[in-house]
Amino acid sequence: MNQSKRISRTILTHAAWLAALAACGTADAAATKVELKKSGDNYQLIREGQPYFIEGAGGDASKPFLKECGGNSFRTWGAEDIDAKLDEAQKLGLTVTVGIWLGHERHGFDYNSVKQVREQKERARQAVMKYKDHPAVLMWAIGNEMEGYAEADNELIYEAVEDIAKMIKELDPNHPTMSVFAEVGGKRVPLFHKLCPSVDVMGINSYGGGPSIAERYRAAGGTKPFIMTEYGPAGTWEVGKNEWGAPQELTSTAKADQYRATYEKTILAEKDKLCLGGYAFTWGNKQEASATWFGLFMPDGSRLEATDTMTELWGGNKPANRCPQIKPVEVVGAARVEPGETIKAKVDVTDPEGDPLKIEWRLTKDYGEYQTGGDAQVSPPSFPDAIVKNGEREVELKMPTDGGAYWLYAVVHDDHNGAAVANTSLYVNGDAAKPAAAKANLPLVVYADSQPTVPYIPSGWMGNTDAIAMEERNTNNPHSGTTSMKFTYRASDNFGGVVWQSPANDWGDLPGGFNLTGAKRLSFWARGEEGGEKVEFKLGILKDKPFNDSSESGIAPVTLTKDWKEYEIDLTGKDLSTIKTGFVWTLAGQGKPVTFYLDDIRFE
Repeated sequence: MNQSKRISRTILTHAAWLAALAACGTADAAATKVELKKSGDNYQLIREGQPYFIEGAGGDASKPFLKECGGNSFRTWGAEDIDAKLDEAQKLGLTVTVGIWLGHERHGFDYNSVKQVREQKERARQAVMKYKDHPAVLMWAIGNEMEGYAEADNELIYEAVEDIAKMIKELDPNHPTMSVFAEVGGKRVPLFHKLCPSVDVMGINSYGGGPSIAERYRAAGGTKPFIMTEYGPAGTWEVGKNEWGAPQELTSTAKADQYRATYEKTILAEKDKLCLGGYAFTWGNKQEASATWFGLFMPDGSRLEATDTMTELWGGNKPANRCPQIKPVEVVGAARVEPGETIKAKVDVTDPEGDPLKIEWRLTKDYGEYQTGGDAQVSPPSFPDAIVKNGEREVELKMPTDGGAYWLYAVVHDDHNGAAVANTSLYVNGDAAKPAAAKANLPLVVYADSQPTVPYIPSGWMGNTDAIAMEERNTNNPHSGTTSMKFTYRASDNFGGVVWQSPANDWGDLPGGFNLTGAKRLSFWARGEEGGEKVEFKLGILKDKPFNDSSESGIAPVTLTKDWKEYEIDLTGKDLSTIKTGFVWTLAGQGKPVTFYLDDIRFE
């Protein structure tokens, strides 16, 4: 134990000793001192007495490979059950910027609610107390794009951030604080500087605008140090659209150039000035707009050229064997055709070392979900039978009969785990058939502790929505793990409810949902704050919409008790081929506010 924190049992009662020990963190932990050094208008991070410049990434791909590529740090977006990540980082000599997730208004968090804000602060306190003495911790990142988009002028959000940062300063003198924002537009920079004096660093997520961040940040009044907390290729919102509205995705080779531009023109150019380093996004792969838009890796784990670029930038040397380089897919003739027509396309790809290359063409549906805010997306169906000729630099496709947009990918692999990818958008005239929902693997968990992705989002609020408050990670007496969901309906009359949707905020106008065929029941645990609360639970409520639920089911209103109790909705014999609203609760006003909790929601 740190000598300054040693506690004598001889002068404290046992209860007081336990409380004091908890306040000091783990008994044998050894925090690593990290601080900001200011010289004039410039800044440096100092770790263990030495300058420390962040050269890291955010994402869940291999951390040993991150180290091998020359990275020294990674970030998390939340602090739930990150013990293994911190321990791995320590063994590898990496550091971790620990994220403390803050609620988003678009997900239903209400910064006008004193109770919600207070409970959120308590969760932050618990995270800090749990991990502050881990030697891999570099700093705290309070929230991620919680200010929303557009003007970002809700001062209550900045005040909540400041309140948490001020608390962290009292609890943990060894690590700086940061808060992460979506770009630097609107009121972000001035409100951050005015209302968040206890936050040391501004985290900035920027994609297409990454190379100009330093100039724009200073122009907006930025004087505090900043970190590029997410950077990469131009986003779907920053590129041109074709005639049917599909964004034009860059090749993996062109994306590598964009990573380089942000690193050289902002991160490296501002080193030892205002920039403390950066985290490339994403150290992994994700489905967002397309299967390949964001990510330094392919889904199979093979690395893309941007990974080679970051290796060079972080370590100063190019990898011994580099990824293939690819040019845009070129459609021979029209990219918009009638159902069942043939399309031809070609791609030009080379390998720096002349390695043999394997080319695969893939066709998938494009559902047009381009503005997601980072929410999880379901991978669309693919059409392998549409590829008439595969494995060569030219491809011939017989397009599906269903109308609508499609993505055509050229995926290239060398024999050293390197890859390249380019795609183009195609379109089939005519009505688009209702797409099949993605087949779910059972059990499908709707809510549980530390769930990395969620199939359904509790984004559909009904009735007197101003009276509804939601806390996604409440720590008060969960059924299992460390958290449960807490809901409060503050009105005494009218009604309210919340719908878990796929995709988020959709009431049947977009494709999505899951094929849950084979599920026999939807089970969940619930309890009331006082007992006696009457709540109705169901699923599958969308009817007479372009994209319906295939079936509705539920149970009669139940009267909750103060103790956890398991409930289930029988799904036997139901058509579960498309369930877009995976869980719903509703209640009528009961003459006073109603508070209840949910946990362990799953299809089985």
